[in-house]
This record gives sequence, C-alpha cells and structure tokens, in this order.
Amino acid sequence: MRADAATAAAALAIASLVGIAALAASPPLAAQDRASGSGAATSFTRQANARVAGELPFADRQDFELATRGFIATRAEPRIETADGRVVWDLAAYDAIAGAAPDTVNPSLWRQAQLLAKHGLFKVADRVHQVRGFDISNVTFITGSTGYIVIDPLLSVETAAAAYELVRQQLGDRPVVAVIYTHSHADHFGGVRGVVKQEDVAAGKVRILAPPRFLEESVAENVIAGNAMSRRAAYQFGSALPVGATGHVSSGLGQGTSRGTVSLIAPTDTIAATGETRTIDGVRLVFQLTPGTEAPAEMNVYFPEWKALCMAENAGASMHNILTPRGALVRDAKAWADYLTESITLYGGATDVVFASHFWPRWGGDAVRDYLENHRDAYKYLHDQSVRLLNQGYTGSEIAERLRLPDALARHWYNRGYYGTMSHNSKAVYQRYMGWYDGNPSHLHALPPEEAGRRYVEAMGGAAAVLERAHAAYDAGEYRWAAELADRLVFAGEATGAAESMLAQCFEQMGYQAEAGTWRDMYLTGARELRSGVPPPQAAGVRIDVLRNTPSSMLLDFLAVRLDGERAARERPTTIDLAFPDFGETHRVRLRNGVLIHEARSAAAEVAPAPPSARPDAVLTMSRAVFLQVAFAGTPLRPQIESGAVKVEGDGAAFETLLRLLDTFTPDFAIVTP
Repeated sequence: MRADAATAAAALAIASLVGIAALAASPPLAAQDRASGSGAATSFTRQANARVAGELPFADRQDFELATRGFIATRAEPRIETADGRVVWDLAAYDAIAGAAPDTVNPSLWRQAQLLAKHGLFKVADRVHQVRGFDISNVTFITGSTGYIVIDPLLSVETAAAAYELVRQQLGDRPVVAVIYTHSHADHFGGVRGVVKQEDVAAGKVRILAPPRFLEESVAENVIAGNAMSRRAAYQFGSALPVGATGHVSSGLGQGTSRGTVSLIAPTDTIAATGETRTIDGVRLVFQLTPGTEAPAEMNVYFPEWKALCMAENAGASMHNILTPRGALVRDAKAWADYLTESITLYGGATDVVFASHFWPRWGGDAVRDYLENHRDAYKYLHDQSVRLLNQGYTGSEIAERLRLPDALARHWYNRGYYGTMSHNSKAVYQRYMGWYDGNPSHLHALPPEEAGRRYVEAMGGAAAVLERAHAAYDAGEYRWAAELADRLVFAGEATGAAESMLAQCFEQMGYQAEAGTWRDMYLTGARELRSGVPPPQAAGVRIDVLRNTPSSMLLDFLAVRLDGERAARERPTTIDLAFPDFGETHRVRLRNGVLIHEARSAAAEVAPAPPSARPDAVLTMSRAVFLQVAFAGTPLRPQIESGAVKVEGDGAAFETLLRLLDTFTPDFAIVTP
C-alpha cells in the first residue's frame, strides 16, 4: 500500500477513534421540521419568548445594516458539493429563517439566525473583502499588488474553493500569495487546500503565517479526548437536527459547520511576538499575539494602510465560550479581557473598521472603540464578579444563578449569549480557579447517576409518585425541576418509556426558550435521542493533512489513553523500540504497571552500550504510514512482517500483545440515558 493510501486509510480509522471530525458534523441541509415527536410551544414558553420580545430593543436595526453593508454578490448555485456530488453546504438551507420568530424559537436567537443567514461577498474596506455565510466562519481576502492574502480559509476545502471562485469572478482572477491562520481551530484552517496547493507552498510561491505553537495546538485539541468531544459536539452544533422552527436555527456563532474535506498545510512563517510586522505583496501587516484567549494559539492582525483591524475570534457579535460545551481546556477570561485592552491601546485610536473570523464588521473610529471597550468590559465583568462571588463562598452553580451583566453591557446585542452564556461561562471561571469540587463534603464522593437515581426514586415513594410530580411541575411551567425529576427516573431505570417522554418534553420547551444556539441544540438533541435513540455517527471528510502533521509523540499519547489499564497491569513489563526511518525517529515504548510510557530516542543515547536490563525486548522498524495502519486501522501485524514492511529484532509478539490491550472507542455512547 502506498504511503498516501495508508495514511488515508489510517485517517479514517483515527477519525472514528478520536472524533477527529468533531467540527465536520452539521445540521441536515433541508430546511424542514420532521423531528420525531417535536411539539408546539406551551403557554409558558410562549409567555417567556414574548417577554424577550418586549424587553430587548428589536427596533434597533443597526446590525442588519452592518451585516448587509458592502454586499457585492453571492453564489448562483446554492449547493456546494464534493467532486463526487456529495453536498457539503447549501446556501439555501436557512431560507426558512425569515419573518417573525415562531413561538418555538427565542426571538433574540431568531434575530441572530437571520443575521447569520446572510451570505456572499462583501466589501469591508479598500482591498479588504470577506465571504460570509459559506461555512460557520468567514474567509477574508486582502488584495495585494499581484495576488490575494487569505485570512482563515474556512473549515472545508470545498467551501473555501467556492468562496475563492466567487472572489475571482467578482474581483479578478489573481493567485493567492499568502494565507494567515489567526488561530488553531479547524474552521480557520481546514479549507486551505481550497485556495492554495501544497507544491506552491513548498516552492515558496505561497507563505503560510501563524501564531506560535499553531501546529501543535491545531492537532492536539481533538486527539486525546477527541471521541468524547466529537460526541458532545454533535449536541453543541445540533448535527442530527433538521433546520427549522422546531429544530436547529443557528449555532449562534454561524449557521452550522460544513461537511467537506478538512485539510492542513503547515505554516512557513511563525509570528513570534506582538508588534512584529510583515510586508507581503505590497501590504503591511502588524500582529498582536493573544494566546490563551479563544484558542491556545491565536493572534490579531492590523492593516495600517486601511486602518483595518482583524480581531480573529477575540471579538464578535456574541459572548463567546470560556469553556465550550463540547469540552476543551478552560480558557482565561481575564487574559481575554486584558488582550482586548491591549488591542484598544495599540489600535483603538487608529482603526476605522474592525472585522473578525465570524459575524460582520463594524465601521467608524468611535463605534469601533466603543464596541471593543464594551465587549472587553463584558469579559472583565464575567471574570471579576465570578471570582468575587467564589471568594464569598458561592459555588459555580450558585454563581451562575446570580450573575447577570449590568444593563449598560447587556443592552448591546454583541454581548448577548448566543454562543457562550454568562451561566456557562461563570461556571467555567469557577472551574479554572477552584476545579470541579465545590467544597461541600457531601459532593466529594457522590453516588453515580444510576445509583443516585434509584435511591432518589425510592425515597420519593416510587416511580409513579416521581413521575406524577414531574408532570405537575411540567404543567406549572417548571421545566428545570420537571427535567431533574424525570432525569432521576431515567437513570434509575424506572418507568423508562414514560420518564423518557417526560424528559424529552422538558428538554423541548427549554430548547424553545433558549437564547443560545448551543443550548437550544443541546436540549433539542437530547429530546430527539430520548425519542428516537442515538443516530449513527455521520461520515465526514478525512483529515489526512492533520494526521500527517500530528507528531509521533502525540500519536503514542493517544495509544496510551487507549490502553486498558486493568488488563495491562497483569502483563509483564515490556520495552519496545519503534523506528520510523522515513521520519528519522525512534521512540521507546514501555509497558509497565498498567501504563504506557514513551520517549523519543536520539542517536546520542545509543553511543554507549546499554546494560542488558535497559535493552528493548523488541525493535520494530517500519514507515510511519505502516505504523498508523497497524496501530490505528486494525491492519494485522504478522502479514506486514512477512511482506518486509515491518522488520523485527527480538520478540515481535511483544508489540502484538500491546495492540491487543488497546480499547476501541465507541463514537455513539449514551448521554441522556444510562
């Protein structure tokens, strides 16, 4: 098998193992309501949504003017397809998000969805253009002397290529001379092969710029805990929900995520410090590094010629996540606010337009500064007041119930919680400082959900009594309490059908009331799975490029977390050297005490003869592509040895023993049921 073919096959296997397609799952493309069991809004939900409609300044249409300003054209054919005809994006999918908000959607979220549904090519400033609405993120094209500089080429190769095609049609057929990755999330680099070719980058015709540790962070986030993140991302983005009034309407950050091929080309130029400049194709760029904000590796870009500031994903038209519901390392709300202060100091007095990798731009020096300051203040308030309350002894859940932005900040639409929320984020701040434990010894070693559910149901008089209380709470519009009661029943395994139906109804109404697109999708996905079961995992584009750029040490880290520790602890200690001549690498792997330890071996380490106790039990030499096949794609080792693809010195069975001790993760594990 050729190396590329082997890598592709292994990429498919790893995608299923680690959830590498977490962002590549998106809502069905047809705008219709067919979710099994979806129902109407109750009177309580209608009243809750009516209150929102009466409290917020819906007469303020400024965002609609900003979101349409500079519109040039959009794609004539709404469907964007792969070479074999598979639809990865449909510009018409959200056409139904029009008119007044239905009773089943929070009117504030409906408004946000309408804004995000606008798509096409837009002029931001002289020689600065964006294509918006072709994916969950925006792609920006800067016109240089001879070609285009591209900022954040979307999630998929196909959507990026469609955006580039539209730009060439409307602005002129120029080559891409540089690509800037503002940060290490896939929806900001995955489409790079849709705008440039690897050979042009290798030949020096195209530069790829990125912040420090971009490559490490871009392949790290969804590897170690990728399977769980992928499953939860399906909830966060509503990937199994139909688009429409009782289903998915918006992620709050963008419409949804495309289903195309995710690619990656390694950077050729790393920005090392804030204030560094580059001149590319006659365009001067000034960089500000913002690590630990929305991404571990992130940077803003300033264009002094046009007084234009690209804020990456550090400022937008929604409060962002300090901790994403899909799971990730907790971000630093204080650092986020501090970097926004630095942005204001560096560029606030010399910026006429601010744009970002999501949402729409804002124009005018005073308006830009006011926007950045108020957005900064929201993150600072979130951080400082969460920490104030935790120092008063409040727990994360208690803080979330108390904390609200003051009216001076909350009245700005861009501080609303469409993607991140004050509730979720205040708990994240608490977690960053205090961890999961809230200090109450009763919660130090609590019962697991199934056991707790059984005992709660028994203590409350049995399943029938609990279900009756849940129905009474639901009929009173107390959906959070009704959901808690029904959840206890479900995890107790009591009155399962009726309890699951009750819980689904609660989730549905809470989803209909949610202002955050993420919360809506999570509630409605939970309701759907309670009624119809867990859908099969969706196929997604293969991230071969991500796999090629994954360090071997990270792949071995993933083997380590797949190891069944109890079984492995019963095996004798084993040392194996894995040599990858095509990468010039040798890694020593040790199996002992139920753990897998690995370290890179250097030539210097082999100069002195090792004592017998330090020598490996086996040395296996193979290409890394063959290793990926054997370790991740299930290819048997013995035929590879017999064919000469794997050379073995010592006990070849030692590696086979290791492979037998590895777990295979299931990408469709239960969430709302035991």
